[in-house]
Amino acid sequence: MNYKPQVSKKHYLGSYVARDRWLNYFIQIGWVMGFKPETVLEIGVGNRIVCDTLGRLGIKVTTLDIAGDLKPDIVASVTKMPLADKSFDVVLAAEILEHIPWEELPGALSEIRRVSKKYAVITFPHSGYTFSFSWKVPLLPPQRWIFKIPHFWKKHVFNGEHYWELGKRGFPVRRVKKLLQSSGFKVIKSGTDPEDPAHWAFLLESV
Repeated sequence: MNYKPQVSKKHYLGSYVARDRWLNYFIQIGWVMGFKPETVLEIGVGNRIVCDTLGRLGIKVTTLDIAGDLKPDIVASVTKMPLADKSFDVVLAAEILEHIPWEELPGALSEIRRVSKKYAVITFPHSGYTFSFSWKVPLLPPQRWIFKIPHFWKKHVFNGEHYWELGKRGFPVRRVKKLLQSSGFKVIKSGTDPEDPAHWAFLLESV
């Protein structure tokens, strides 16, 4: 498929960078830093907050995006990346893969595994209703618990950006996890961070 940008550069400005988005960036950075990488490929540069922060933390970051106006280091699609095998310690693809049809996903995952030396962090929007509870006991760190009911009864309709969404009818977490495993990844960790219940993350290792 010949992919084209789905949104303009203005999409990433103004109200896009809300509190929840900042928490999402913070969590992404923490997951990547947990692997102690020297090199990272970020697929989908967005507003550059994640790649700029990682760079300031001493990591060499290369960015890839189909949108040339976002000024990525490489203008290309995740389904065909002009990069050598095992080029990066960690590949980060945060809220990217739902922008391609499900049928294209195996090819994209194969490409991510190919260019990763060992690890990948892949996150998706996770559709559903979230119930959250938090409490704080003196002298102990705050605690937060969430319970989520996916929108398993809702059929996703392409909205100009997302071809499919995790949590909706036909796209449960277990289906995506199975696809990741069949693509040559071991799932190290999978789940939703209590501070960012709108997204589901997979921390992966190539096998």
